Amino acid sequence: MHKARPLLGGWTLPWKSVRMASSGMTRHNPLANKVALVTASTDGIGFAIARRLAQDGAHVVVSSRKQQNVDRAVATLQGEGLSVTGIVCHVGKAEDRERLVTTAVKLHQGIDILVSNAAVNPFYGSLMDVTEEVWDKILSINVKATAMMIKAVVPEMEKQGGGSVVIVGSIAGFTRFPFLGPYNVSKTALLGLTKNFAPELASKNIRVNCLAPGLIKTRFSSMFWEDKSKEDIIKELMHITRLGEPEECAGIVSFLCSKDASYINGETVVVGGGTPSRL
Repeated sequence: MHKARPLLGGWTLPWKSVRMASSGMTRHNPLANKVALVTASTDGIGFAIARRLAQDGAHVVVSSRKQQNVDRAVATLQGEGLSVTGIVCHVGKAEDRERLVTTAVKLHQGIDILVSNAAVNPFYGSLMDVTEEVWDKILSINVKATAMMIKAVVPEMEKQGGGSVVIVGSIAGFTRFPFLGPYNVSKTALLGLTKNFAPELASKNIRVNCLAPGLIKTRFSSMFWEDKSKEDIIKELMHITRLGEPEECAGIVSFLCSKDASYINGETVVVGGGTPSRL
């Protein structure tokens, strides 16, 4: 039996350094000096992604609809020694999208990464009860604004010689969340948006991929887990044993934006704890 040996003032097993090397953990800052925009990134999955990109070396610009949320997120991440700034951005407003892009370019002289995370869901119920106004809002923010955000960053990515876009979709694009019909449809549309943007932007050396989180424990998904009995029902329905954490989505986004994923384009990566994910 091997004995533990001291390392950097602590103790580790002799095989630990080998395991770390084989898993790539010895590689530092895979996103060094990259400039990343992350929409809806002051809470939940977006915040976890922003933190991870910054931890991996990127200069991150976070955004949200409310100034106080931006200020809180920036203060938290800067307090961790990370290169993070922030700006208010309502992705449904063209002027806000333009200001987000111009601010990032002014601060960091370019844009390399976009993570489009913004989404809304103002409805819970039967599809037959969805109003035209609800359809307009969900499709406008979840789908159209994502396309417009990508369109806004592409010219800046071209100047950098390329870039990476990650669209945050949902397992709901494959497997319906009950009573969230319009939201589910919007997330299915993002799978198609990924498949259509990827080949079109490939000639510009811009990759477009999609993250499809499953049931992640965030404020946004609280309707499914605040009530324990409802949580048990949804876990059984989705064939999972537990809810995911926002941080479990962040590493895959950093990977997709790194050189390690340079030959991955037009794909959707499901982080769903085993939830069925086929159309």
